Amino acid sequence: MWSATLAFPSFVASSTSLPSYKKPRLPRIQASLSNYPLASKIMVRNLPFSTSEDFLQKEFSAFGEIAEVKLVKDESMKRSKGYAFIQYMSQDDAFLAIETMDRRMYNGRMIYIDIAKPGKRDFQQQPRTSGPPEKLQVPEESASNEVADCWY
Repeated sequence: MWSATLAFPSFVASSTSLPSYKKPRLPRIQASLSNYPLASKIMVRNLPFSTSEDFLQKEFSAFGEIAEVKLVKDESMKRSKGYAFIQYMSQDDAFLAIETMDRRMYNGRMIYIDIAKPGKRDFQQQPRTSGPPEKLQVPEESASNEVADCWY
């Protein structure tokens, strides 16, 4: 019976070798045609269907100045689909709202908050499409069934 052992080097960092940071510095991401930083838009998921834009404006304005609140609604039923987008004026306010309100209970439901992913409207351009793959040109086989003279 064969057996093998693997040994990996252990990397142990001491507290003196690690730098200490008081406040993490977040990168400032700016969309090319937007007035607001890209990371200042958050998405709130798992909202109760009875939620209104005014209520979200009031609740989330405690973390900073809000530029826009967009509650996504079902067109046929005219009620909330359970998620909303909130655009803050600054990126720091958005991160503060995420840290404070993520995974909190709201009307018996746990809400989840994350940075909204950029859509095609955030960069004001149409998405690029690619058609079907090009067909490869396969060389036609010779009409005669000759065997190639090669030795390997």
